[in-house]
Parts: sequence; structure tokens; C-alpha cells
Amino acid sequence: MLTAERVSMWRGRYRMSEDGRPVAVWDPSWWRTGGDFEVDGRRFQVRANGWGTKYRMLDEMGNEVALIEKAGRKRWTVRSGGRTYEFRRASFWGNRQELLAGGTKVGSLRRTSGWTGAIEADLPGMPLPVQICVVGVQIAIWQAESASAG
Repeated sequence: MLTAERVSMWRGRYRMSEDGRPVAVWDPSWWRTGGDFEVDGRRFQVRANGWGTKYRMLDEMGNEVALIEKAGRKRWTVRSGGRTYEFRRASFWGNRQELLAGGTKVGSLRRTSGWTGAIEADLPGMPLPVQICVVGVQIAIWQAESASAG
């Protein structure tokens, strides 16, 4: 289980932990939608296209590690390592995202607190850096939604 907790209300940084062990800090980008993080000494950068519907995760050499398409839509995908992970939003009004395998729910991602911004992600079979990317993209989407609503 991957959890994310906001480090600061003002900056939007999140501390990520896997089963209680700190593994990364999601640091949102100041100028573009996305963010940066480091896992096991490897740096990654996540950036959105102009519409905020496609995100690319790049390693420190500029190689694409993951591609998230249709972000923020009811159904969206993550491609990484030759695999495609399918997600769907559980309900129009909710914040739960479900990881699917053959149309069946096998994992989930959800905000556990609107006030603190805490997030839980159970994404079995997905490499840890890609899990952090997925959570980071959801953070970016939720923050953009909050900004446009306020």
C-alpha cells in the first residue's frame, strides 16, 4: 500500500510511503503541470501536455518510463514497461479510481481526507516509481480541479 501525505499546505509537496516506509517526496512543478520525485537514487520528472490529459514520466536521461493518457477522464490508461494498466473513476462525484484487469477491479486509488489531502493507493503489480507517478498525476489533477473551482 502506497500512502501520500501533504507536507505543506502552501507548496503542495507530498511525502510518499510504502507500507509505512518513506520512499519519495512528490514535488509539484512551479511552471508546468506535473512534478518531480526521486526513488532509490533515481530522479523522475512528470509533465503534462498543454491540455493536461497526457502525462509523460521521464527518467534522468530523458527516457520515457510511463505514459498516462486521458488523465482526468472516466477511463484512462498508464503504459509502462510494455504493459498497459487500465483505470476508471468509480463514480462521477467521487475521488476513487479503480485499477482494472480484464474489466475487474484489482486495485484502487483514493483520497482519504479532503482536509489533509491524504491518499491511499493499492496498485498491485505496478512498479513503485510508476505507482508514485500515478499518485502524483492524481494530485496534480485534484489540485487543478480545486484551483478552477475556487
